[in-house]
Amino acid sequence: MSEAAQPQNALKRPDFATVIELLKPVTWLAPTWAFFCGVVSAGIVPSGWQWLLAAAGVMLAGLVCGTSQAINDWFDRHVDAINEPHRPIPSGRMPGRWGLYIAIVSSALALVIAALLGPVVFVAAIIAVALAWAYSAPPFRLKRNGWISAGAVGISYEGIPWITGAAVMIYASSGSAVMPDWQIFAAALLYSLGAHGIMVLNDFKAVEGDRQMGLVTVPVQLGTQRATQVACITMIVPQLIVIGLLLSWGQLWHAVGVSLLLGVQIGLMVRLLKDPKGYAAWYSFVGVTPYILGMLITAFAIGSIVGGGA
Repeated sequence: MSEAAQPQNALKRPDFATVIELLKPVTWLAPTWAFFCGVVSAGIVPSGWQWLLAAAGVMLAGLVCGTSQAINDWFDRHVDAINEPHRPIPSGRMPGRWGLYIAIVSSALALVIAALLGPVVFVAAIIAVALAWAYSAPPFRLKRNGWISAGAVGISYEGIPWITGAAVMIYASSGSAVMPDWQIFAAALLYSLGAHGIMVLNDFKAVEGDRQMGLVTVPVQLGTQRATQVACITMIVPQLIVIGLLLSWGQLWHAVGVSLLLGVQIGLMVRLLKDPKGYAAWYSFVGVTPYILGMLITAFAIGSIVGGGA
């Protein structure tokens, strides 16, 4: 829908289904899974009201992700008019400036929920929401550079939720704002780096529109073949470091589990590299499964360390 036509619908309200579509709940899996891994890595089994705090944390992770989707769709509405004109905003089903209003309200709501879950969680939420706006909105618009944007998404989808999950459980059990152990930070950072490669593959679906709009994603810069090679290396190396850390921590069987799952990923990557453009979406669905299962195994290993074997 053109900018000239938008004011005619400015007073209309989007229906509930369109709002949900804008927030894209299907994308919430990554941060909520990372949050769950954080809960596990804290080595604390929730009990009683602690389950409510954990549930609130899961809701927070999903809400921040939904907020980032709304922000991105608002500031990318011109790109989406080329790549995906059926989306809520370019199609006109999300009229006027409603996309922006929803992004602002959900940002504020996320910070309110985070404040109730403790100081560490609140700081993490501030960082996550700030990254969500910086990713899509001017003047920063981090997504203009694919190397920076993929890293920002990796940190937001994996690292911050992981640390937040651990912080929620620590706060629930001790009542004080204690920073999670360094092993938790290490795992969160490494899996965030690996997610950089996953985000590179995610950019394959919009190469033509990104090129026209001047968004310099990794596939636009390197071409699909080289971008796929970079993505695969970026996913493999952090997991190799995780395996090394698990071995150094005496977690042999957890290291074996992550190694086997990495082997599955490498096998799938062989197929991906034969036809990157054709298999990018396929790998983003199939190949990510063993990746996130490795995250959970790593979380259990760390939980057994920091939780004293609990």
